[in-house]
Amino acid sequence: KYKGTINLAEFKAVMLASLRSLVPKDWGTDHEVAWSWLWENVERMLKDLMGKPQVQERGLERFILGLTDDSVNYLRRELYKRFFALAPAGQDFFKQSTTRLYWIADRVVELTIEMYRDPKKMVNVLSAIGLRHVGYGVLTEFFAPYVTGAVEVVRSMTTDSAAEEGFKWSLSLIGRILVRTINEGSTIVMKAVNNNSERTLRRAVAAAPRGRRALWMLNITVGTQSISPLYWAIESGSLNTSNAMIKDLLVIRADRDNYYYGCDDLFDRHPDIIQRLCADAPALLTTLLNGLIWRSRNTSNGSRRVNYYVKHLMQDKEGAFNQALEWLVQSKDPKIICHPVVTFFSDLIWTRLANWFFLLGRLYFLFTLCVFICSQAVLQHVAGGEKSGAIRIAIFTGRVIIYVGSMGQLLQKQGKRLLADCREKNFVKVASFVKIPAYLTSFQDAGSLALLLCLLIMMAQEPIFHCIADMDGDFEGAGLFTQMCDAGRSRKRAYKTVSMFAMALYWVLLTDLTIFSMHISAYVLVIGRVLSEVALFLLALTFLIGTFASALSVLDSQSADLFDGVPRSALSLYEIALGMFDSARYWQFVDNGVMTTTVSVFVIVTLIFLMQLLIAQLNEAYRTIFADMVGYARLNRGDVIVSTMEGVSDKRWARFLAGLKFEEKLEFNEGDIGLSGGIQVLEPANANPTTVDAIVRFGGSTSPAMQWPEDPNGQPDDEDDKYEKLEKQLNRINKKLDDVGNGGKS
Repeated sequence: KYKGTINLAEFKAVMLASLRSLVPKDWGTDHEVAWSWLWENVERMLKDLMGKPQVQERGLERFILGLTDDSVNYLRRELYKRFFALAPAGQDFFKQSTTRLYWIADRVVELTIEMYRDPKKMVNVLSAIGLRHVGYGVLTEFFAPYVTGAVEVVRSMTTDSAAEEGFKWSLSLIGRILVRTINEGSTIVMKAVNNNSERTLRRAVAAAPRGRRALWMLNITVGTQSISPLYWAIESGSLNTSNAMIKDLLVIRADRDNYYYGCDDLFDRHPDIIQRLCADAPALLTTLLNGLIWRSRNTSNGSRRVNYYVKHLMQDKEGAFNQALEWLVQSKDPKIICHPVVTFFSDLIWTRLANWFFLLGRLYFLFTLCVFICSQAVLQHVAGGEKSGAIRIAIFTGRVIIYVGSMGQLLQKQGKRLLADCREKNFVKVASFVKIPAYLTSFQDAGSLALLLCLLIMMAQEPIFHCIADMDGDFEGAGLFTQMCDAGRSRKRAYKTVSMFAMALYWVLLTDLTIFSMHISAYVLVIGRVLSEVALFLLALTFLIGTFASALSVLDSQSADLFDGVPRSALSLYEIALGMFDSARYWQFVDNGVMTTTVSVFVIVTLIFLMQLLIAQLNEAYRTIFADMVGYARLNRGDVIVSTMEGVSDKRWARFLAGLKFEEKLEFNEGDIGLSGGIQVLEPANANPTTVDAIVRFGGSTSPAMQWPEDPNGQPDDEDDKYEKLEKQLNRINKKLDDVGNGGKS
């Protein structure tokens, strides 16, 4: 790529002088002879290659651009045919579908030409690919036959020596880079991940220096690329290994000088670990959260110390509000949200910060509700009613406040969220062909939209507005802000009907205040979740009423006022089903046996069968939901906390964090100063009794470069260990029996 003159002899002299200055005392004539010999060989190879890459690149580009569909398919087929002939064991390794193998072949050809165009970028790309192949457990012995097979196929497809040499040189270089990356990245930890063996992992990390033990499980770097063994284990489904890694990282180990705890390393390397586990391995969340709690085995005055290391769940690297709670809420797991760690830090944010901001936001809603009640349901019934001028002014003022203050605020919020979802194309399907903005899946947002529509209709039908031009007309009740003009009276019924729905929506939207009490919130959520069973009951009831109403309308009867036509029959049956039908009216059709029998069957089906079925369904639904109703309430509160924290200023949040004093180290026991990043509380001694010291302590050397000694009270043997020990014991017994038998013969 360099366009100027390259003087290799000058480079030799400069490099020789540099080497002499590095080791002036040890440098001698033998070193000069060795360096001169080495550089002469390097110089000869470089001179032989100068100018060739450009020619090879052009030849390879002509070859690739000239490939037809048939040629591409031939290359794909022959590559793997020759590779499997050269390395039969490769057939057991390449288990993917043929289309996947063909895609790999196409990608290999693309990489060969890209190596010429941007070699620096390709080194990084190949390093990343190589590290992924470490996770796949690829054997480096397969690369040479793969390259050889590919070169043979290309040689059979072209007579252009430049194209052949260009392909061979580029693919050979790619293979060497991948082999080097795999060899450097194939640590014993990655081998344990590939085997999904907890025992192998424990043995692997036992060889790590205590100061770098966590990094062995979190980072493998080759060149500029890195891979996380923990994330690879999660991605590849090696959950046994992942679980063992998280446990090992979150064990507190100590010598006389230092405490070692992988919590900081884990969240520094993977700040999105909560999100990743929620999406790919929710079963590991409990293991992670359990590792963030330390409980003392010692008690004092009926209490024990408990440290919750929640710093990284509450703040990110920049000190802003962490998304951990948002990710946990989005997972919608009612059990994990009730974990002691999640409960602790979410309640901490709620009680000390979020509840006040949430209440301030709802005070305005409470004010608008009071104004709405006064203007729509109270003032018009005060003595004098709408005939009083003062009452009319008060009603008009209240309604203007609602239209400007409440409706304006709702319009702004709804418009903002609608535009955000439209920009991000964030829509969800509620039916096979109907899509709605995602924000409307929230009950509060959907209710707010319904309230906004009601207020818009009310403003359009407002009788006072329609009577403004005719306030002093010749009609009863004329005057300032009257509603009694012809235009106003004609709209009053529709206006009051919509106002009734708006009033109900105001009260329904007020139910989010129940999150101040988990018991009340859980009760409200249970009601909401069993309403689906009531809806099914009403649907079945409507179907039956339609069926019987149509059937009864066919009969001739003197009871024309009860079952004359489908609408009148349906109304009568609804009254019967709801217990509103006067029993005396049954005598109007008692003489008609068919009609009496039909109505009796309807009563049996609806009031006995359907009603009892509804009771059974509600009972079962409540029993199912009861175990998790507090979890659902906490999910609701968590959602409110996340949305409320968006309006908290950075200054207020920083002041809140400063009060938590995460930078101060916590005591484990009296005089034993431990780790920072947590909050210590006292809990009743009988709440979570433990007799085991949660800190693994070691004597001996305290050097961070030393390995941890074997813990005699450490992890229990897994099933493989047990079987291996049993097999060894049986082999020893057999050997002794053989020795006894041989001794007896002799």
